[in-house]
Amino acid sequence: MLNIRQIHHIAIIASNYELSKKFYCEVLGFELQSEVYRKARDSWMANLAINGLYQIELFSFPLPPARPSRPEACGLRHLAFSVENIEEAVMKLAAAGVECEPVRIDAYTQKKYTFFSDPDNLPLELYEIG
Repeated sequence: MLNIRQIHHIAIIASNYELSKKFYCEVLGFELQSEVYRKARDSWMANLAINGLYQIELFSFPLPPARPSRPEACGLRHLAFSVENIEEAVMKLAAAGVECEPVRIDAYTQKKYTFFSDPDNLPLELYEIG
């Protein structure tokens, strides 16, 4: 068995790199730690962090193929982010023009959660921990 300590990062390929970088940084609050253009791949790569912890690699690639996410498709289902107050987070997303599904209660934990999408329709979840 491997001795995995934690998830190191999540890689996301964006169809519109600048739009997705703006969404993850300006709307969701990730910090751009570094950014590099990889000429051999004609690709940008940004390292994004929350609270100083590197979490997401955001990539651009020329003409990436679409990946189905809805209806439920095999593979990665969604990314979930924890928040202290889900109503406050939903209001901030709405103010930025991001539509969320109605807030629901997790039947197992009794915690509040909701779903929304990034610019490429990647399903994202907010999960209240407070």
